[in-house]
Amino acid sequence: MDFADSPEQAAFRQEVVEFFDKNFPEELVADPNIDPRTEGRRRGGGEAMKKWRAALVEKGWIAPAWPKEYGGANLSPMEQFILNEETARRGAPTVRVPDVGSTIMVHGSEEQKKEFLPPMVRGETVWCQGYSEPGSGSDLASLQTRAVRDGDDFVINGQKIWTSGAHLANWIFALVRTDPEAPKHRGITYLLAPMDTPGISIRPLVQMNDARGFNETFFEDVRVPVKNAVGEINRGWYVGATHLDFERSSIGQSVGHTRTLGELTDFVKSTPQSRLGQVDAPRLELADRYVEAQVATLFSQRVISMQARGLIPNYEASMAKAYSTEFSQRIARTATRLLGLYGGVRGDEAHDGKNAPMGGRWATMYLSTVSATIAGGTSEIQRNVIATRGLGLPRG
Repeated sequence: MDFADSPEQAAFRQEVVEFFDKNFPEELVADPNIDPRTEGRRRGGGEAMKKWRAALVEKGWIAPAWPKEYGGANLSPMEQFILNEETARRGAPTVRVPDVGSTIMVHGSEEQKKEFLPPMVRGETVWCQGYSEPGSGSDLASLQTRAVRDGDDFVINGQKIWTSGAHLANWIFALVRTDPEAPKHRGITYLLAPMDTPGISIRPLVQMNDARGFNETFFEDVRVPVKNAVGEINRGWYVGATHLDFERSSIGQSVGHTRTLGELTDFVKSTPQSRLGQVDAPRLELADRYVEAQVATLFSQRVISMQARGLIPNYEASMAKAYSTEFSQRIARTATRLLGLYGGVRGDEAHDGKNAPMGGRWATMYLSTVSATIAGGTSEIQRNVIATRGLGLPRG
């Protein structure tokens, strides 16, 4: 594989760099001195974010792969990869359409594309995911939320959990069981529903890092039009699997990891709290993290090379997802070790945070990344996918 940009790719990269130089507000760069438990973890927001989004919309770079008629830029997979790389290098906020949009692009009807895609690009709709249930997490196909056909509607009853951002969303995409007699991977339908539909209610779940992004979502006789089913009725498992392949591709995360390591290195080199110069082990551990960042880059490049050939990564996406999320945990552990006892200190409103390195960023990262290997499918599930679909091993 040639890792260098082709002349055309180099020209596009320069276009992206010049666009950032002209349009990106520096106040939106992630600020490591702000407690990451606060929303956004960025210096700026408000008008600056609106202007930045407007500039991206004008370029079609909110949904760069989509056709221009839906607000995209019809970029090639490699051009998207370059755009994601440069975005991560700048520490810019990720402004993109939700993965449900790409799923609708693959499986949705023409009417659904026209109805749902343009508002996503303009930022007029916020989506959340209704997959996991209290008894159906890793074994998602065992989900029990029912949707019964009643004329032109489905009537939904059941519960979802870990619904990220449900308290902010105005739409939800959900997997529901529409044929209870079918084998568990059949009889499932992928439905879209407005969050203000009567019968939908949410309850927040507070995480151990004090974040409040997760929720429980309840459905009580919720009526959703049949026309809101994406793909074939009773074949929604395969639609949902497409969504997860987009979610697990991890493109661009490797650059973000490298940036995080750079911020950590700069901090520990300049603070007496650090153990970096005291013993060799932490320095060698930090060096290992840099090597692993390059491995993460190779996983991302493998995924993008497949997409460039018109393929949807499957077990390759699972490899990238499992490695990237476990790597984020190793970065957090290394950071807290490098900072010694200070690595476990977090700032809050009752404390000025003077003893909390970088506003307690690393202690919070340590707590936050615990769930990284669960969200989007556990590492155990990813390894099963890799074993069966990648290595051809028999199912246990």
